[in-house]
Parts: sequence; C-alpha cells; structure tokens
Amino acid sequence: MRKVALATVLALSATACGGGHDKATDASASTSPSTTAASVTTSSVASSTTTTAPEPPSTTRTTAKQAAASPTTASTGTTGGPGPQTAPHATVFVAAAPTDPTELDRLADQLAADETALRSPATPAADMPALARRQQAAYRALSARPEALPRVLTRLPDALRPIAQANVDAGAELRAMTKPKTDLPPWRILTPPPPEELQRYYQEAETATKVPWAYLAAVHLVETRMGRIRGTSTAGAQGPMQFLPSTWARWGGGGDINDPHDAILAAGRYLQASGAPADLHRALFAYNHSEHYVRAVTLYAQQIQADPRAYLAYHAWQVYYITPRGDLWLEEGYAH
Repeated sequence: MRKVALATVLALSATACGGGHDKATDASASTSPSTTAASVTTSSVASSTTTTAPEPPSTTRTTAKQAAASPTTASTGTTGGPGPQTAPHATVFVAAAPTDPTELDRLADQLAADETALRSPATPAADMPALARRQQAAYRALSARPEALPRVLTRLPDALRPIAQANVDAGAELRAMTKPKTDLPPWRILTPPPPEELQRYYQEAETATKVPWAYLAAVHLVETRMGRIRGTSTAGAQGPMQFLPSTWARWGGGGDINDPHDAILAAGRYLQASGAPADLHRALFAYNHSEHYVRAVTLYAQQIQADPRAYLAYHAWQVYYITPRGDLWLEEGYAH
C-alpha cells in the first residue's frame, strides 16, 4: 500500500500503502495522498458526494475585514507572486503563524475557544465543521512556524496545551515530508461519508484485526483526509487508504479499492500482518516507510484515543496543498 499523505489543513505528506509509499505531500503537506494525487474516495463515497462545495467558515472568506479577523488566512482572486494559479474552489491560503505578538495572542485565544467548543458535548453538530476548519487552519499556521507555539501555549488553558502541542507536532512531521508545489494537483475533492459511518468501518476492522480504530482513522486522515481526495498517486496508489494495485490484490479481499469500507478493512489486515497491534510502530512504518509519517499518525491516533470527539473534528479537516505562497485550501468541489 504505497501511500502519499495528502495536503490538507494540517500538513500531510505522501506515501502509499502496501509496504512502500511514495512520499510527497501534505495532507498536511503539500501534495497529496500518494504524493501527487491523493487518494480517492470509493464508489460508495462517490455515490454520496456532490460537487457542490459547502460554504467555508467566515473566518477564511474573502473580504478584507474577514481576512483581518483571522491572522492566518487570506483569500485571493489574483495569481501574482510565486505559486500556483488559483482556481474555482481553490482561492484561500493559510499562511504561517503571525510574528506580531498581538495577532499571535488573538490566534491563541481563538484556538482556545474553538478547542473548548469542539470538545464539549453541548456543541451542536452543525457548528462542528466551521470550528474544526478554523482549528485546523490554526494548527497548520503553527506547524509552518513552530517557533510561535511557545507563546500560544502560554495563553491556552493547561488542559489544552498537550493537545495543541501534539497537533502542531503532527503537522510539522507531515510538513517535513513535503516540498511546496507550484502546480495544482490533478485531483477531485469530494465530500466523505459521515463520521458515524466511517467509525463503524474502523470499529469493524478493529474487531476483525485488533488494530485500534483510532489508528485506522488516523491513517485515513493522513492519506486522503477521510477520502476527500480522489486521484492516483505518483507511485500508482489508489483509494481512500492509498493502496498500490499489487498490494490490494493481496489484502483487498476481493473488494473495491475505492470503497471506504473495503479499503479500511484491507488496511486493518495489512497493518495486522505488519505487526499490529503488538507493534504499531513497525506496522505503520511498513505502511509508509517514514518515521515522520509514523509519528504523525501516532500523534493523531493518540488524540482520538484520549478524547473521541477529536475524531469528529479531524473528520471535518479539509485538504490543503502546500505552495510557495502558503497552504492552499482545495475545497470540496475542486476538480483539476
């Protein structure tokens, strides 16, 4: 399964599953789930998705006033400067964390409010996506300029400090696997299945293979942002869990490489055969031969294990593509 991390709001990197991934992008990184074209969704995902992108949170929209309210985001319809030409559903950039102390404090205060709301059972489900997108943008900004994190941590409540540290560290690990790209990726960005549906698949795989469902969710997050990216990696990896066809032939169980249920079950089988659950480090390294990848997936999985509501936030995280101008948000509905 050769995978490639996608380039999403965190900063993923790329590789492929099946014992040798080709690395390339962000998912936090810059480019995609298999290094170039992030993985795809499945037939079931395709049937449940549309090409209409949801409205992004107001903090990342395109007016000057709104951009000012969010120090890490800015929209542009221009194409000046180094970096890719923008395109429909790809006009919003996340910049590195600000250096101005006042702006940085504002980012910290907003992150504290968003994290608190995301972790509260009282928060309406309808509010989760916007909160998670702003949370993700903050962590992307901080992973791009980690020297700003200490000041942010001092303003966060004690309980949130290790959470922020883990998310920024994971993003930085993925970012280390990626080089900024100046051309837009040949992907389609789809809407993934609902979090409850995917969680059933993760738990089914856990029952069958003993691989903790949080780790399967974290792999899915890093590989294709829960199946948002549809495309083939530079190494030839496909599907929401980024399998090489040759690896799929062995572990796919006769299923559909693009189906999230089949792909998640296959990932569980592959990780189990590679040492999980007894040696998750070894299993993850087999999935993607990168210590950066292993550390990032582990950090995300640990957050889900510590608080399952973290999974709901991660499910809402978007696809970002690392460019010289900043991290470009590829909204659901993007196609190139």
